[in-house]
Amino acid sequence: MITVLPVEGMPEVHPGDEIADLVAGRVALEDGDVVVVTQKIVSKAEGRLEKVADDAERLRLIERESVRVLRRRDELVISETPHGFVCANAGVDLSNVDDGVAALLPVDADRSARHIRDALKARTGRSVGVVVSDTFGRPWRRGLVDVALGCAGVAAIVDLRGTADTRGRTLQATEVAIADEVASAAELVMGKDLGVPVAVVRGVDRSWLRESSIREEVVRPHGEDLFR
Repeated sequence: MITVLPVEGMPEVHPGDEIADLVAGRVALEDGDVVVVTQKIVSKAEGRLEKVADDAERLRLIERESVRVLRRRDELVISETPHGFVCANAGVDLSNVDDGVAALLPVDADRSARHIRDALKARTGRSVGVVVSDTFGRPWRRGLVDVALGCAGVAAIVDLRGTADTRGRTLQATEVAIADEVASAAELVMGKDLGVPVAVVRGVDRSWLRESSIREEVVRPHGEDLFR
Protein backbone atom coordinates (compact mmCIF):
# COMPACT_ATOMS: atom_id res chain seq x y z
CA MET A 1 0.00 0.00 0.00
CA ILE A 2 1.25 3.46 -0.89
CA THR A 3 0.48 6.23 1.60
CA VAL A 4 0.93 9.97 1.02
CA LEU A 5 1.53 12.06 4.14
CA PRO A 6 1.50 15.88 4.21
CA VAL A 7 4.27 17.50 6.24
CA GLU A 8 2.34 20.22 8.02
CA GLY A 9 3.54 23.23 9.98
CA MET A 10 6.40 24.14 7.64
CA PRO A 11 7.54 27.73 8.24
CA GLU A 12 8.28 30.31 5.57
CA VAL A 13 11.56 29.38 3.88
CA HIS A 14 14.26 32.01 3.39
CA PRO A 15 17.57 32.04 1.48
CA GLY A 16 20.13 29.96 3.31
CA ASP A 17 17.63 27.79 5.18
CA GLU A 18 18.37 24.07 5.35
CA ILE A 19 15.23 22.29 4.17
CA ALA A 20 16.30 19.03 5.84
CA ASP A 21 16.30 20.75 9.23
CA LEU A 22 12.74 22.01 8.67
CA VAL A 23 11.48 18.60 7.51
CA ALA A 24 13.27 16.36 10.01
CA GLY A 25 11.60 17.98 12.99
CA ARG A 26 8.09 17.63 11.59
CA VAL A 27 7.78 14.06 10.37
CA ALA A 28 9.08 10.66 11.50
CA LEU A 29 10.73 9.31 8.36
CA GLU A 30 11.15 5.63 7.59
CA ASP A 31 13.70 3.91 5.38
CA GLY A 32 12.36 3.78 1.84
CA ASP A 33 10.22 6.91 2.11
CA VAL A 34 10.29 9.37 -0.76
CA VAL A 35 10.22 13.00 0.36
CA VAL A 36 8.66 15.32 -2.22
CA VAL A 37 9.66 18.97 -1.91
CA THR A 38 8.16 21.73 -4.01
CA GLN A 39 10.43 23.71 -6.28
CA LYS A 40 9.28 26.93 -4.65
CA ILE A 41 10.85 26.27 -1.26
CA VAL A 42 13.99 24.84 -2.87
CA SER A 43 14.33 28.01 -4.94
CA LYS A 44 13.77 30.15 -1.84
CA ALA A 45 16.35 28.23 0.18
CA GLU A 46 18.86 28.49 -2.66
CA GLY A 47 18.25 32.21 -3.13
CA ARG A 48 16.78 31.85 -6.61
CA LEU A 49 14.68 34.99 -6.15
CA GLU A 50 14.74 38.21 -8.15
CA LYS A 51 12.89 41.49 -7.92
CA VAL A 52 10.56 42.37 -10.77
CA ALA A 53 9.11 45.85 -10.95
CA ASP A 54 6.67 45.37 -13.82
CA ASP A 55 5.56 43.10 -16.67
CA ALA A 56 8.36 44.29 -18.93
CA GLU A 57 10.97 43.34 -16.35
CA ARG A 58 9.26 39.99 -15.83
CA LEU A 59 9.39 39.29 -19.57
CA ARG A 60 13.09 40.15 -19.69
CA LEU A 61 13.67 37.71 -16.85
CA ILE A 62 11.74 34.97 -18.67
CA GLU A 63 13.82 35.55 -21.80
CA ARG A 64 17.03 35.45 -19.77
CA GLU A 65 16.01 32.12 -18.21
CA SER A 66 15.17 30.62 -21.62
CA VAL A 67 17.44 29.09 -24.21
CA ARG A 68 14.65 29.15 -26.78
CA VAL A 69 11.16 30.61 -27.00
CA LEU A 70 8.74 28.24 -28.71
CA ARG A 71 5.43 30.14 -28.56
CA ARG A 72 4.00 33.43 -27.29
CA ARG A 73 0.44 34.48 -26.60
CA ASP A 74 -0.18 37.78 -24.83
CA GLU A 75 1.74 37.48 -21.53
CA LEU A 76 2.22 33.71 -21.83
CA VAL A 77 5.55 32.41 -23.10
CA ILE A 78 6.29 28.72 -23.74
CA SER A 79 10.03 28.28 -23.71
CA GLU A 80 12.84 25.82 -23.17
CA THR A 81 15.02 26.29 -20.11
CA PRO A 82 18.73 25.49 -19.82
CA HIS A 83 17.68 22.28 -18.02
CA GLY A 84 15.82 21.11 -21.16
CA PHE A 85 12.35 21.65 -19.66
CA VAL A 86 9.65 23.06 -21.95
CA CYS A 87 7.25 25.00 -19.76
CA ALA A 88 5.34 28.24 -19.29
CA ASN A 89 7.40 31.36 -18.68
CA ALA A 90 10.66 29.41 -18.20
CA GLY A 91 9.41 28.48 -14.74
CA VAL A 92 9.52 32.11 -13.56
CA ASP A 93 6.78 32.21 -10.93
CA LEU A 94 5.16 35.02 -8.94
CA SER A 95 2.93 32.83 -6.73
CA ASN A 96 3.66 32.18 -3.05
CA VAL A 97 6.40 34.81 -2.95
CA ASP A 98 6.42 38.43 -1.80
CA ASP A 99 5.00 41.11 -4.07
CA GLY A 100 7.54 42.30 -6.61
CA VAL A 101 9.58 39.10 -6.36
CA ALA A 102 9.84 36.20 -8.80
CA ALA A 103 11.07 32.70 -8.02
CA LEU A 104 13.31 31.01 -10.60
CA LEU A 105 13.88 27.30 -11.09
CA PRO A 106 16.81 25.74 -9.21
CA VAL A 107 19.99 25.75 -11.25
CA ASP A 108 20.31 21.96 -10.90
CA ALA A 109 17.31 20.29 -9.26
CA ASP A 110 18.98 16.84 -9.30
CA ARG A 111 21.79 18.33 -7.23
CA SER A 112 19.26 20.02 -4.94
CA ALA A 113 17.52 16.67 -4.39
CA ARG A 114 20.83 14.95 -3.59
CA HIS A 115 21.68 17.65 -1.06
CA ILE A 116 18.34 17.30 0.74
CA ARG A 117 18.57 13.49 0.65
CA ASP A 118 22.07 13.49 2.14
CA ALA A 119 21.14 16.09 4.77
CA LEU A 120 18.07 14.09 5.83
CA LYS A 121 20.23 10.98 6.15
CA ALA A 122 22.68 12.88 8.37
CA ARG A 123 19.91 14.21 10.61
CA THR A 124 17.58 11.21 10.84
CA GLY A 125 19.69 8.18 9.96
CA ARG A 126 17.01 7.21 7.44
CA SER A 127 17.69 6.30 3.81
CA VAL A 128 15.09 8.13 1.76
CA GLY A 129 14.55 9.27 -1.79
CA VAL A 130 13.88 12.91 -2.64
CA VAL A 131 11.92 14.46 -5.51
CA VAL A 132 11.86 18.17 -6.26
CA SER A 133 8.47 18.85 -7.85
CA ASP A 134 6.88 21.65 -9.84
CA THR A 135 3.58 22.28 -11.58
CA PHE A 136 3.54 22.01 -15.36
CA GLY A 137 0.83 22.24 -17.97
CA ARG A 138 0.56 19.57 -20.67
CA PRO A 139 0.35 19.96 -24.44
CA TRP A 140 -3.16 19.45 -25.83
CA ARG A 141 -4.65 18.89 -22.36
CA ARG A 142 -6.16 21.34 -19.90
CA GLY A 143 -5.20 21.34 -16.27
CA LEU A 144 -1.96 21.17 -14.34
CA VAL A 145 -0.02 18.30 -12.80
CA ASP A 146 3.08 18.15 -10.66
CA VAL A 147 6.18 16.63 -12.24
CA ALA A 148 9.70 15.98 -11.03
CA LEU A 149 12.39 18.57 -11.76
CA GLY A 150 15.03 16.60 -9.90
CA CYS A 151 15.40 13.39 -7.94
CA ALA A 152 17.84 11.49 -5.76
CA GLY A 153 17.60 7.97 -4.41
CA VAL A 154 14.48 7.15 -6.43
CA ALA A 155 14.13 6.09 -10.05
CA ALA A 156 13.32 8.76 -12.60
CA ILE A 157 12.32 6.09 -15.12
CA VAL A 158 11.49 2.40 -14.70
CA ASP A 159 12.19 0.72 -18.03
CA LEU A 160 9.81 -2.17 -18.72
CA ARG A 161 10.91 -2.74 -22.30
CA GLY A 162 11.66 -6.40 -22.89
CA THR A 163 9.37 -7.59 -20.11
CA ALA A 164 6.02 -9.30 -20.71
CA ASP A 165 2.57 -7.79 -20.30
CA THR A 166 -0.32 -9.72 -18.71
CA ARG A 167 -0.92 -11.54 -22.02
CA GLY A 168 2.69 -12.56 -22.40
CA ARG A 169 3.49 -10.04 -25.12
CA THR A 170 6.88 -8.36 -24.95
CA LEU A 171 6.67 -4.66 -24.14
CA GLN A 172 8.47 -2.59 -26.76
CA ALA A 173 8.23 1.03 -25.61
CA THR A 174 7.02 1.16 -21.99
CA GLU A 175 9.13 3.42 -19.78
CA VAL A 176 7.29 4.54 -16.65
CA ALA A 177 8.09 8.02 -15.34
CA ILE A 178 8.11 6.99 -11.68
CA ALA A 179 9.48 10.27 -10.28
CA ASP A 180 6.75 12.22 -12.09
CA GLU A 181 4.09 9.86 -10.75
CA VAL A 182 5.43 10.23 -7.20
CA ALA A 183 5.39 14.03 -7.59
CA SER A 184 1.79 13.98 -8.80
CA ALA A 185 0.72 11.69 -5.95
CA ALA A 186 2.29 14.04 -3.41
CA GLU A 187 0.49 17.05 -4.89
CA LEU A 188 -2.84 15.52 -3.90
CA VAL A 189 -2.07 16.36 -0.26
CA MET A 190 0.03 19.49 -0.86
CA GLY A 191 -2.37 21.41 -3.09
CA LYS A 192 -1.74 24.90 -4.37
CA ASP A 193 -3.35 26.79 -1.49
CA LEU A 194 -2.87 24.57 1.55
CA GLY A 195 0.54 25.80 2.64
CA VAL A 196 1.98 22.26 2.53
CA PRO A 197 5.19 22.35 0.46
CA VAL A 198 6.49 18.91 1.50
CA ALA A 199 4.93 15.45 1.48
CA VAL A 200 6.15 11.92 2.14
CA VAL A 201 5.23 9.08 -0.20
CA ARG A 202 5.55 5.83 1.73
CA GLY A 203 5.40 2.25 0.51
CA VAL A 204 6.93 2.57 -2.97
CA ASP A 205 8.47 -0.50 -4.56
CA ARG A 206 11.95 -0.96 -3.09
CA SER A 207 13.33 -1.70 -6.54
CA TRP A 208 12.64 1.96 -7.43
CA LEU A 209 15.03 3.20 -4.75
CA ARG A 210 18.22 3.81 -6.69
CA GLU A 211 20.34 6.65 -7.99
CA SER A 212 18.80 8.49 -10.91
CA SER A 213 18.57 11.84 -12.69
CA ILE A 214 15.69 13.75 -14.24
CA ARG A 215 17.99 15.67 -16.54
CA GLU A 216 19.77 12.59 -17.85
CA GLU A 217 16.86 10.14 -17.97
CA VAL A 218 13.62 12.09 -18.45
CA VAL A 219 14.40 15.12 -20.61
CA ARG A 220 13.93 13.98 -24.20
CA PRO A 221 16.92 14.66 -26.47
CA HIS A 222 16.21 16.96 -29.41
CA GLY A 223 16.99 14.14 -31.82
CA GLU A 224 13.97 12.22 -30.51
CA ASP A 225 11.65 15.23 -30.53
CA LEU A 226 9.06 15.27 -33.34
CA PHE A 227 7.64 18.70 -32.49
CA ARG A 228 10.56 21.12 -32.20
